Amino acid sequence: MLAIPPKRTAKAVVTYLDDNEIGALLDAPDRSTWIGRRDHALLLLAIETGMRVSELTRLNCDAIRLGTGAHVRCHGKGRKDRVTPLRRDTRMLMRSWLDERAGATGDPLFPGPSGRPLSREAVRRLVERHIATAAKTCPSLLTKNVTPHTLRHSCAMNLLRHDVDPATIALVLGHEDVRTTYGVYLHADLKLKEKAIARTAPLKTGRGRYKPSDRLLAFLEAL
Repeated sequence: MLAIPPKRTAKAVVTYLDDNEIGALLDAPDRSTWIGRRDHALLLLAIETGMRVSELTRLNCDAIRLGTGAHVRCHGKGRKDRVTPLRRDTRMLMRSWLDERAGATGDPLFPGPSGRPLSREAVRRLVERHIATAAKTCPSLLTKNVTPHTLRHSCAMNLLRHDVDPATIALVLGHEDVRTTYGVYLHADLKLKEKAIARTAPLKTGRGRYKPSDRLLAFLEAL
């Protein structure tokens, strides 16, 4: 009996923010207000850790551990906990936010006006609101459909662009299978494909002198 190969479907290319767009988004919240400082802390943590919205909204104040080996612990998909280190600037911001938040151990890290955890819809609205503000100084944001999940994609793409290997990125994002990371993110940026091809330059080609042909780049873009 002949096996019928599965029908190939078009891959959806993920939307992510570049460095300028991330900077504009983080500058958007009005940090002279409590809500603006909360939103700024939430956006920075989301972009740095790549957490899912459900993971962000479930964080309690004791999820952040500061000092040596500063990190955030979240309860992820599949009931698995994961720990993500925090950079120095994020550590300082989260220390300031925790001092202002002054919550008990089990209180939500990012509460709404009632003190309860933010809902997924509330996070979606705050991202849309700050994207609209950021687009005034960064017009390229107007060309993108930015959702909270876009921040997760942006984390992954930023790590890839800094040559972090996909296996490590899979651990950061909580992917069960590293093939998910390869399939979603390596497909997303043509520059990453160019870099990979440049590493396989023909023999006797000087380092940094090889440039893939337009035909090859077009082929890679279609992958």
